[in-house]
Amino acid sequence: MPADPLRYAREHEHLHGAFGADRFGAIAERVARFFGTPQYIVSQSVLVAVWVAVNAIAFSLRWDPYPFILLNLAFSTQAAYAAPLILLAQTRQADRDKAHEEAAAKHRDEIALKQHELLQ
Repeated sequence: MPADPLRYAREHEHLHGAFGADRFGAIAERVARFFGTPQYIVSQSVLVAVWVAVNAIAFSLRWDPYPFILLNLAFSTQAAYAAPLILLAQTRQADRDKAHEEAAAKHRDEIALKQHELLQ
């Protein structure tokens, strides 16, 4: 029976999901990944342009006049949640990369040992 090709990676299976295997982790990972997409950047830019235009032009709808305090509050709140999610995603990705490299190194060592035995 051939050896399991993933035998060195099995000990690191718990690192598979970026935020763990729970429901919160899956949602948090999707949100963190969405922050870097062109769709998010374009939609946020459009939202800001509309917000500023409505508050600058429509005098009867000016719920947030210049200097746009509510808009700044919205950005601060978003940043307060986005930054930790993105940092957590980066940290977990680094952990997965390290574990993958360790498993690959063990596998390379085993192959080198078997090749050395064959050469002997």
